[in-house]
Amino acid sequence: MRISKLLISHSRIGGSNLNFKFFTKAIILLNSHHSTISISNLSNQILLKNSPIQHLNNSNIIKNQNSSSNHTCKIQNNLLFSNFNQFCPSIYSKNSSTNSSRNLTMSHSSSTPIPPQSPPIWDHTPEQIISITNQAINSSKQKLDKIANLSHHHCNFQSVVIPLAQNDLITILAETLTFYQYVSPNDSIRQAAIEADKLLQQHNLHLNSRVDLYNALLSAKENSNLESLDHESRRLFDKLLIDRTQNGLHLHENDRKKFNELKQEINDLTIDFQKNLNEENGKIWFTVKELEGVPEDVLSGFEKSQDGKLAMTFKTPDVVPVTQYAINPETRKKVSLGFDSKAAINIPILNKILSLRRQAAQALGKENWAQHSLQVKMAKNPKTVMDFLQDLREKLTPIGQKEREELLKLKRQQVKELNLDIDPDRLYVWDYRYYDRLYTEKKLDLKAELIKEYFPVAVVVQVILEIYQSLLSVKFFKVQDAKLWHPNVSQWAVWDSEAIEDGSAQEGNGFLGYLHLDLEPRPNKYGHAAVWGLIPGYEKDDGSRNYPVAAMVANLAKETSQKPALLTHDSVVTFFHEMGHAFHQLCSKTKYARFHGTNVARDFVEAPSQMLENWCWTEAQLLKMSQHYERSGEKLPKELIEKIIASRDINSGLANLRQIFFGMFDMFVHTTAKDDADLTDAWCQMRSEISLLDSREDGKAPGQSSFGHIVGGYDAGYYGYLYSQVFSTDMYESEFAKDPMSKEIGMRYREEILKPGGSREEMESLIKFLGGRKPNNEAFMKRLLKNQ
Repeated sequence: MRISKLLISHSRIGGSNLNFKFFTKAIILLNSHHSTISISNLSNQILLKNSPIQHLNNSNIIKNQNSSSNHTCKIQNNLLFSNFNQFCPSIYSKNSSTNSSRNLTMSHSSSTPIPPQSPPIWDHTPEQIISITNQAINSSKQKLDKIANLSHHHCNFQSVVIPLAQNDLITILAETLTFYQYVSPNDSIRQAAIEADKLLQQHNLHLNSRVDLYNALLSAKENSNLESLDHESRRLFDKLLIDRTQNGLHLHENDRKKFNELKQEINDLTIDFQKNLNEENGKIWFTVKELEGVPEDVLSGFEKSQDGKLAMTFKTPDVVPVTQYAINPETRKKVSLGFDSKAAINIPILNKILSLRRQAAQALGKENWAQHSLQVKMAKNPKTVMDFLQDLREKLTPIGQKEREELLKLKRQQVKELNLDIDPDRLYVWDYRYYDRLYTEKKLDLKAELIKEYFPVAVVVQVILEIYQSLLSVKFFKVQDAKLWHPNVSQWAVWDSEAIEDGSAQEGNGFLGYLHLDLEPRPNKYGHAAVWGLIPGYEKDDGSRNYPVAAMVANLAKETSQKPALLTHDSVVTFFHEMGHAFHQLCSKTKYARFHGTNVARDFVEAPSQMLENWCWTEAQLLKMSQHYERSGEKLPKELIEKIIASRDINSGLANLRQIFFGMFDMFVHTTAKDDADLTDAWCQMRSEISLLDSREDGKAPGQSSFGHIVGGYDAGYYGYLYSQVFSTDMYESEFAKDPMSKEIGMRYREEILKPGGSREEMESLIKFLGGRKPNNEAFMKRLLKNQ
């Protein structure tokens, strides 16, 4: 996920990675006649038909033969939506000029192709979620027992490695049901998904702690001719062994038992931590006076009390504009402290997780958890990470200090003008976004509220997908009458455009997968922006393919009574970034599900999407995705576009120091921190010292309690957001900068970066895309130090 200088969140691609499981999951239906599910029966009960779907007399209706509800889904005969109402109706305003159908400059086929795999259906009951999970676990245990009972000389690649890969599918497919905990409006379904998550985590712990399976793998390695295997199969073999050494199976029995107990407790606590974040529904009530300066279209979306007060939630569309515009520093302070304290219930949970990780690392013979976690990342060890972060900090601190002084000049001026009783010489955390906005407005005469008028959600989302269609040579078809978890979610069939144009799609060729878009804020929904790889793509036993399914979950701006939903430019960049993760899932094509899509090294996973952010800073694309919400056909003026592009580097030193703080705090808690450390104090002190923004005033708040990354798979991995920018900047500047919409380069990017997923070393993919050379940090450092 993208991390912006405006966002307070610590987002993720989606899912926990504690057991080194990849983000590839699927949905299955209940089979009430069996207590277990074989891999073949499971495939037949997944909410996608694995065999080709028959054409139904050109009616464009797909009937899911597996659904007991006999539900039908229609595929709309359009390559994209002609009206945003089809996308997310409740954030679309009838009062906007964007209400008319938009003419898309895309070719249309005479008939809609029928995908070779049915779309998923999301209509599970809580009972089904638990029942399916238990069936999958029982089936998995039977398969594992069969592998474990093999004699030494019967262990080989076909008898051990392939069945283990198939067994992973059983549990990973079932894990898709746990996605409901992030998006379902039904409390019973969310709770069932959380319970299913815990059951599967416990089973995965059992799977990864079986010494008999580890010994079977060692025997298979000894008995197999590894040179006869293809590269991806050898890589699978290696990864399965690494998984098990990472999970302590090489340890003596007592140490192994202790390690497993620690892991189980960690698993349960991480689920509780995330649940508390997902279900946080706090708010702060303010008077209209206290919110002076906040745009009216923002205020009109707030809940109102009978005495006229307004309620601000801790969702991004509420928090960001208040911290940017509220003139009253006490209001901004309340918001900042409230946001950092919104999940204070997680303080003891995080402390316990970190303590258990320290014990687990010691059981593995490691100095700390970071040393253990980094073994499977590109950086490999804590020293490499800390050297990288410290080097950046040293280079950026002088720049950040200059930027801070410019913001303090504005603060001193305002303190004097408004006669404010606050310290004019300290820039607090809650001051940054406010004075950063004022500075940008003054320096560039650029007002964010004016820019928003040109980015209605109805236009931006549509055009961004058009850009992806053109760049990556793909086409979209909307699935009509889809059964989804919420009425405002949409489902799309995605195809390779060449197959559409040459007609081979009519035989099922060129299908890439399904994409879900859940874009509107609502209670009890995941609060930021993320992409989940719900179903993996992989090669089945008969040589045919299982196609991937992804979900983009976001909380875009809300419409008001006066205006439609409008996006800041920063939100435009975030959406573009997240769609990059979605297409990493959809364009990936690997033999094994293990390597599909974003299942790459954590310190590389952001690079593809970070590179794609550059399209939001080019004149041609900004012009294309803009349209004034009232004045139909009016695009962003050239002068505004130039100012938007210039704003990219304003206060970038402070913005990057903030990211360095997150990375260093992550490394601190996973290296030198002790069990008795006061993490709230450490959080505030490190933030003040590293990000140069004071947070040690009278109201310290536990920001670490909502730092979801360090329990959601980015443990000792947050540095990857900056680390991967070395690769993303090099890719863009060397290949795309001259012609961002080059179809030739876009297709090469799809083939060499997106398609392989994790089936080969990330460095190999980079070298192939960069024309045979290794990436370097020249472009990254040039951009980073641009304002020095």
